[in-house]
Amino acid sequence: MAFDVARVRGLFPALGDGWVHLDSPAGMQVPEQVATAVSTALRAPVSGPGGVFPASQRAEAIVAAARRAVADLVGGDPAGVVLGPNPAVLLARLAEALGERWLIGDEVVLSRLDDQANTAPWLRVAQRAGATVRWAEVDIETCELPAWQYGELVSPRTRVVAVTAASGAVGTRPDLPKIVAAAREHGATVVVDATSSAPFVPLDITELGADVLVVSASAWGGPAVAALAFADPAVLDRLPATNLDPRAQGPERLELGQHAHPLLAGLVASVDYLAELDDAATGSRRARLTTSLGSAKSYQAGLLSRLVAELRSLRHVMVLGDAMRRIPALAFTTADRRAADAVAELARLGICAFADDTPTGVFAALGVGEVGGAVRVGLAHYTNAVEVDQLVEAVKALKP
Repeated sequence: MAFDVARVRGLFPALGDGWVHLDSPAGMQVPEQVATAVSTALRAPVSGPGGVFPASQRAEAIVAAARRAVADLVGGDPAGVVLGPNPAVLLARLAEALGERWLIGDEVVLSRLDDQANTAPWLRVAQRAGATVRWAEVDIETCELPAWQYGELVSPRTRVVAVTAASGAVGTRPDLPKIVAAAREHGATVVVDATSSAPFVPLDITELGADVLVVSASAWGGPAVAALAFADPAVLDRLPATNLDPRAQGPERLELGQHAHPLLAGLVASVDYLAELDDAATGSRRARLTTSLGSAKSYQAGLLSRLVAELRSLRHVMVLGDAMRRIPALAFTTADRRAADAVAELARLGICAFADDTPTGVFAALGVGEVGGAVRVGLAHYTNAVEVDQLVEAVKALKP
């Protein structure tokens, strides 16, 4: 494996601004090849699909390429890839489609670890249908999502189990195979939000056992587009259509309006970028993605371990959670200082981080709002050891 962070950093023009970008939970910076792909597509003649002229055929080719790119990323079938603007919109469409036939007494299982994008749509549909919402809770000490509880939460009335593949807030990666097994026992549909995990962990929709995965290109430095990947593309033709065209088939049934073709061109380039993180990776794009993301995962695991150890050594800092499996994202609190004040001081020192006191999800379960919120940071493919050390030194200066 050959992950060269210096080479990777050279792909990102935005890193020349002098800031330490530990803001990847909101999306990574954009590599040059993605920006070039978008601008090139904007300059080329592109029209709507269905025509026999080159501009229309170019549009169809871009959409097809985007579906193949996402399929390669998740190990799925291009015929099962639905494209859209962001995970929240796509999950809302999916919830509306799946929930159309729900009845009073049906159930949906959600988790406190999930982002609102994968809870709010299901709550809304469940309320309208009179369905019951059951919650999987997090361990407040470790921020783990214990899989054993799904054996009690999932029942014959459960229609959907929606769960994250990784938390962008505290980094936890749940034990998905056990959760999926509990859902399968009662025939529930499993919807996995892989938005935060896709940039860091090789995905295989078949191995995960998920029925639907959602990913967002902006999470790994792509444009603002997202995708739903269905393990079984045939399911799409059994769902109520969102598309205004009554003839729409396959993934087009859940797509509304014309695609942003330049952004889809950028999506393809961003998946190619992921496949090139390890310059020694060979084979098909799918094979190169698996190798490259595996290399990046190993590199970032070392950086994250170093960062967590350094922060835990500071007496005025409390790192939230201690999950066994995680992505390189974490949250912490500082004694006698609100998170908003802490990130303002970090920004003064040239470090990008977020303050979060969200009254929902994992931070609500942990009671973070009662202590002034938490500081959230995340490592990216381009983060190096020097930047980790800069963060640690800056946090040391936050001592009361």
